[in-house]
Amino acid sequence: MNEKILLVDDEPAVLQGYQRLLRGEFNTDTAVGGMGALIALQNNGPYAVVVSDMRMPQMDGVELLTKIKTLSPDTVRIMLTGNADVQTAAKAVNEGNIFRFLTKPCDKELMATTLTAALLQYRLVTAEKQLLEQTLSGSVQVLTEVLSLVNPAAFGRAARARRYIHHIVTRLSLGSHWKFDVAAMMSQLGCVAIAPEIIDGVYTGRELSPQEQAQYETHPMIARDLLSKIPRMEPIAWIVAHQSKPISVEGDIADRDKADMRLGAQILQVALAFDGLLRKGISRVEVATRLSRQHRGLDPRIFQALVELEPEAGDKQVRGVPIAEILPGMIVEQEIRTGAGVLVVAKGQEVTSPLLLKLKNFHAAQAIEGTVQFSSPNTMAASKKG
Repeated sequence: MNEKILLVDDEPAVLQGYQRLLRGEFNTDTAVGGMGALIALQNNGPYAVVVSDMRMPQMDGVELLTKIKTLSPDTVRIMLTGNADVQTAAKAVNEGNIFRFLTKPCDKELMATTLTAALLQYRLVTAEKQLLEQTLSGSVQVLTEVLSLVNPAAFGRAARARRYIHHIVTRLSLGSHWKFDVAAMMSQLGCVAIAPEIIDGVYTGRELSPQEQAQYETHPMIARDLLSKIPRMEPIAWIVAHQSKPISVEGDIADRDKADMRLGAQILQVALAFDGLLRKGISRVEVATRLSRQHRGLDPRIFQALVELEPEAGDKQVRGVPIAEILPGMIVEQEIRTGAGVLVVAKGQEVTSPLLLKLKNFHAAQAIEGTVQFSSPNTMAASKKG
């Protein structure tokens, strides 16, 4: 693990002394002054630990460590000063959230012990973060698999919405792209509680009865209730809940998070409406024009991105494949239905291990045909040739 330590002081000679003191024991970089430290963080970061002098011109140690806390929250911050008054220490702790407060002169043993403790703290923080991210990723993957198996039509719509949103986010160079992607994939999760024939009717354009429409309209709130139980998924749950209703972010939420949530819900609304109109046979240009009129406050590049997004075609090789020969990663290029018309797999679904087992089970029961149209990305075809 390449855990780097950044030493910051306004006197180059002091920095050289630190490096001689710590040479061979720690991987250190140096920066002269606060601005130099921020430049080093941008160009060479992230750093596991930053040790900063307190008294520096233009930007003191508290201001620097406060900025680093914002730019690199996982970095462990240490203050080193020759003026160890209580007021300075309190300010450093409260504003910079420092890990240790050391006074000059600091001997090698104390410095080495402190840096070792800081690196252990960094490992603890990053390991916990990685565990949370893996747990979140695994939860999303499981929910996606369940949706694809239980309600293929809903999964198909979610997958199309994700493709639209991913293109929009890339086109606009938006941050927090994973939130928008996950919100798209989870947008139809509540459909697992809706009768499949209702979902099928929605996606094929059949007019629903008032009772069916009322039942269908509950799915965003069902998804919200499911997602809100997963740590760190609260913003995603909020976006999903607002996919079909007015958007207003209230409560104790940071302004930046509010902006992301509002924009995520708006883009999700546009993507789902785009998908619905497109499946009715309306052209991309006409759909985008209609939606831009309905959402006048949104960035016009969103609608332009939808027009520019071409159907996936050039990178596929479509062929009939026997059920026994299909592989994970292939894309289903037709709706697979039973003889009674029940949708088993939606067009566009990627074959996963659970879906493959489902297809084999239905085929073994003679409920579906033995050969289905699949496509393989060029990368898969190339790997087979190699």
